[in-house]
Amino acid sequence: MATTPTHEQAQLHLQIYDMRREAKLRQGRDWFFKNYFVDSLEDWMRIAGPGTENGALTMMVLTYWDQACAFLNYGVLHEDLFFETSGEFFGVWERVKPVVPQAREKFVNKQFLAHLEKAAQRFEAWSESRNPGSIAAMRQFMKQMRTQLPKAA
Repeated sequence: MATTPTHEQAQLHLQIYDMRREAKLRQGRDWFFKNYFVDSLEDWMRIAGPGTENGALTMMVLTYWDQACAFLNYGVLHEDLFFETSGEFFGVWERVKPVVPQAREKFVNKQFLAHLEKAAQRFEAWSESRNPGSIAAMRQFMKQMRTQLPKAA
């Protein structure tokens, strides 16, 4: 995007950032990044199933980022500004990506996390064009995190 963010886009970006500071969402983000390591929908249901506190925290994180990415995908947010300052959504997508197809099938919802997915795909291309190798390095770091942190029961 070759344009400068508008004042309105910058304000919305700040509001989205401010929402990340809300106590329950902070708790969800903390839990998610320390514990959400899954390879199957069964893993997801075991550690963060519907009706559980961990399930609520997980869905809070996923739906927050899916909504923020919807604003991006519809052009309400400035792409470069969002990508330069909001990489967390990509880490969330990388964690959930292996099980999204199973979740979409089970819940008969082809759009489940579709905004997050679309933004993550664009971010990957955007990032690689500016910092070749950065996505591979991030994935390697996330793989190391998975082996170093204890898994949720």
